[in-house]
Amino acid sequence: MLYLPSLLAVTPSTVEWSPKVALVMIICNVIAIAIGNYGIKHKNVGLGLPSPELFGGMGHGAMLACTSLGHVIGIGAIIGLASIGVL
Repeated sequence: MLYLPSLLAVTPSTVEWSPKVALVMIICNVIAIAIGNYGIKHKNVGLGLPSPELFGGMGHGAMLACTSLGHVIGIGAIIGLASIGVL
């Protein structure tokens, strides 16, 4: 509990939502899906998606993994672009 005020002091401010923020997140998710489509060995294991040809035959598990990675990359890109003043 002693460190809580000092941790709150170094928390970065967040950027408000805008179409630019949404575009960065969409681009990061598309990049992550492309990486997953290339890198996941058994991507069609488990439940299938309604349009498997759209995502290269990925199942739900592979798509969830790719979009999770895309959100992690996206939040880093958004915070980084906001800190240098682009967003």
